[in-house]
This record gives sequence, C-alpha cells and structure tokens, in this order.
Amino acid sequence: MGTNSKYNFVWRDLGDIELGRPNLGTSTHVLVYRLMQYTMRDVLEKHLGPEKTNEIFVESGFKAGSEFCKNALDLTLDFDGFIAVLAETLEKFGMGILRVEKAEMEKLSFVFTVSEDLDCSGLPYSGVAFCDYDEGFIAGIMHAYTGQDFKVKEVDCWGTGERTCRFNVEQVSK
Repeated sequence: MGTNSKYNFVWRDLGDIELGRPNLGTSTHVLVYRLMQYTMRDVLEKHLGPEKTNEIFVESGFKAGSEFCKNALDLTLDFDGFIAVLAETLEKFGMGILRVEKAEMEKLSFVFTVSEDLDCSGLPYSGVAFCDYDEGFIAGIMHAYTGQDFKVKEVDCWGTGERTCRFNVEQVSK
C-alpha cells in the first residue's frame, strides 16, 4: 500500500493468524496492547490535541465494534441471546467481562459494565475516564446489531478510581 493510498479496513485485513503465528498463536500480553495504544495516544495528542485524539479513538472503536459484531457475533439472535454471546465472546478474547446493569428495551437505553477491561483495568488513579475507544466499540456493536445510532459515555473507570468500567448506552433520537 503506497503512502498516497487510502486505507479502508476490512475484516480480512486481520490476516490468517494460524498461518502467520504457528508457534505463538493468537495470544499476546495486555502490556503489549497497552504499549501500542498509549504510545499512539501520546503521539496523536502531541500532533492533534486531546479532543481530536479522543474523537479518533471513539471513531476507531466504532469501526472496530461494528466489524467485530458483523464478523464475530450472530446478528440473528434476540437481544438476550445476542448479549449472552457478546459477553461470552468478549471474555473468550480476553477483552473484558460484560454485564448489563440496566436495560430499558422500549427506549434502547442501557447501562453496561465491563470488568477487567483490556484498556484500563489496573491503571493508577488519574481522575480521568480513559476508555474512549471502548465507547466507540460499544456504539459500533450496538449500531451493527440494531441498525440504530447510539451515544455511549463512560461514567466510571479505573482512571477515576472505580474497579469496573460503566457505560451509559443511549439510542440517539432521529
């Protein structure tokens, strides 16, 4: 891919991991994932500022969540079945432990918690909610599953002293 080309992610771009990593397989250490994410955030903030960087992380998370949903989950399940498979899949991939704390189906309004979150669990207190990427990821999953737009806002985070990430998930009115 040349420097003037536009990169449009598709699921197959993830490659054949079994073929490419016959000895190491699909596992890596959370430290390596965070090293990539935190250094990327640092460089982006230096070039673009914190607000634009957060927008980029949310947008990237949205695209990832949407692709993850369409390629790793069953979109034909009813909501309870879908959430059960989503929770199982997130745990299987070591991304976190999802729970639905509140669900108002008629409003498409939810509170999700994610414990042992890949992005922030174990971080020191900073007073800042950190999971912008996760906000986008959840919004992307919900959009791909329902066809509706969602606003996702993290309200609790390890960075703010909590021991689980909590997200308000609300359908955006049209």
